[in-house]
Amino acid sequence: MDKLTPEQRRKNMQAIKSKGSKIEDLLAKTIFKNGVRYRRNVKDVFGCPDICIKKYKIAIFCDSEFWHGKDWEKRKFDFKTNQEFWIPKIERNIQRDSEVNHKLCEAGWTVLRFWGKDITKDLQECLNKILQTIDETKRKNKY
Repeated sequence: MDKLTPEQRRKNMQAIKSKGSKIEDLLAKTIFKNGVRYRRNVKDVFGCPDICIKKYKIAIFCDSEFWHGKDWEKRKFDFKTNQEFWIPKIERNIQRDSEVNHKLCEAGWTVLRFWGKDITKDLQECLNKILQTIDETKRKNKY
């Protein structure tokens, strides 16, 4: 049972962005300030990563806790309404994330996934992980 009318729910769902979110923008700007060049929402890379560094084959995803199911086993039953819709939806998102990771890794890509709270609370740590991954890739492949 939904608390909102169908029109209200439709308006809410339309307002949710699939790209250009605050966490994605924050991480992208920080990466750019540190001299790393990238492309955003690259459609020709499987899974359409939020940030893609093709030169080093690094795919970066900025995942929100709600849509990608952080601590899912604990939070699965927090939904008070419309569980029959939300639980399968979030579980399918988790499954899709796993499939994307697997396929990209098989193709030789390095996949980095950051939770939204990690980006907002410890941006420097996220940046360090990205820069470290670039350095490791450079050493391994001698770019």
